[in-house]
Amino acid sequence: MSSNNKKWFSLNLSNRKKEQSSSCSCGNTSGQCASQQTPEVIDNEQNKDGFEQVFDVTMDRRTAFKKLTASLMIGAGAVSTSCSVISSDESKEKAQIDWEEQFKGNYRLMTDEEKQATVERLVRSYQLRTGKTINMSSKNAEENVLFGYAFNISKCQGYMDCVNACVEENNQDRNSQMQYIRIHEMKEGNGFNFGEADDNYYHEVPAEGHFYMGTQCFHCDNPPCTKVCPVKATWKEDDGLVVIDYDWCIGCRYCMAACPYDGRRFNWSQPEVPEEEINKNQHYLGNRMRKKGVMEKCTFCVQRSRAGKNPACVEACPTGARIFGNLLDPDSTIRWVLENKKVFRLKEDLGTEPKFWYFMD
Repeated sequence: MSSNNKKWFSLNLSNRKKEQSSSCSCGNTSGQCASQQTPEVIDNEQNKDGFEQVFDVTMDRRTAFKKLTASLMIGAGAVSTSCSVISSDESKEKAQIDWEEQFKGNYRLMTDEEKQATVERLVRSYQLRTGKTINMSSKNAEENVLFGYAFNISKCQGYMDCVNACVEENNQDRNSQMQYIRIHEMKEGNGFNFGEADDNYYHEVPAEGHFYMGTQCFHCDNPPCTKVCPVKATWKEDDGLVVIDYDWCIGCRYCMAACPYDGRRFNWSQPEVPEEEINKNQHYLGNRMRKKGVMEKCTFCVQRSRAGKNPACVEACPTGARIFGNLLDPDSTIRWVLENKKVFRLKEDLGTEPKFWYFMD
């Protein structure tokens, strides 16, 4: 391999399996390993129940007031419903679910049993509200898996099939036209000039004298976004996916400001998806329906990738410009690309170590 192609080894892929096998399995996916923390830190982090976690996070007065008001309203509703002689069993069950969901803990600190319980509550809540059923997973990261992505600039023709597939797969709001993926149309000869790129073109593609380049969340190995979150609502999983607990996010948008790749989106209104268009195969950390005022982003379609499938954008690309796979598998296509193509990453000087590479034929 030429020296120009060795940059990707900065992820220390050769040592990743050893590190995972020797992990203490404490469940702490960010910061100091729980085995090296003091007993006080462990008690304050993992041994708190949901109620204590909810009211012990750092937040401004407005956010704290909103959370307290919402909790009081949910509590009053639950008490009223449970005491009412005319309330149906389903109404009482719904009130109980709302109460338990309001005071559940941070997903990253939950045990597998607690994760499954909250998923089952959400599935049941959806059934009570709509009369329909969804499939929601709480599948954890698998051992010896580190997801990575490669984008072939030579093949992308700007068709945006990937964008449409992403919107449909991940239950993104239809009214605001929220999109996790951006396709940048750039003039040939001007290099990668994002300032002059057109991200909203409405003409036949490919346009003469232009090339196309996609961006999204790059799932950095050293993500700056996770470090600034005041409530630890976003973190990096063991398989490299940077995720968000939508129910824990307070919408401060610090992570949005910290991301150097414009990879995060803030929903200013309640996401709306027609019932007949909702993707009912969901993951708690992925494409489940979100509430208003939280951050969203690409998760490499965690509901698909952890089930052994490609993200929706990869499958939808008509030109084969997108490649996804396990970086720890020496026989994977993405490893072949990284070892045989001249690859590069955006803003490598920042030290974010994005797991998203670009290359050309």
